[in-house]
Amino acid sequence: MSGERTSIEVEEFLPHPPAKVWRALTDPDLLARWLMPNDFKPVVGHRFTMTTKPMPHLGFDGIIPCEVLELDRERLMRISWQGGTLDTTVTWRLAAEGRGTRLFIEHAGFDLDDPVQAAAFQGMSSGWRTGVLRSLLRALDEAP
Repeated sequence: MSGERTSIEVEEFLPHPPAKVWRALTDPDLLARWLMPNDFKPVVGHRFTMTTKPMPHLGFDGIIPCEVLELDRERLMRISWQGGTLDTTVTWRLAAEGRGTRLFIEHAGFDLDDPVQAAAFQGMSSGWRTGVLRSLLRALDEAP
């Protein structure tokens, strides 16, 4: 097998300014509203966890260990995203567009030769594109 790594890439226009989108990405309470409960802090090197539903049949306990790898206020955030056999990164890039923000999400580093990672890739591909973006938009609409 090749061991080739692949990624999920999503792009979406959000009718909110970059400052508000950035707050939704970096405020732990807002992040919990649209993604998962967490102990995030917007500090490079900060290690944190997010929690979700365990999937014992995939060897996943529901805990996602993460680390803040890169921050550029209102422009870019990159974190490590682990759990089970996953060792991936998620990058959010923000670009001002008119009165809103163009958001680019890349979840990179999936090894599709690993059955657990292939299943995670498949589930997260649709999850990022539908559920996560809808939840983020709802949180942005509700936030002051």
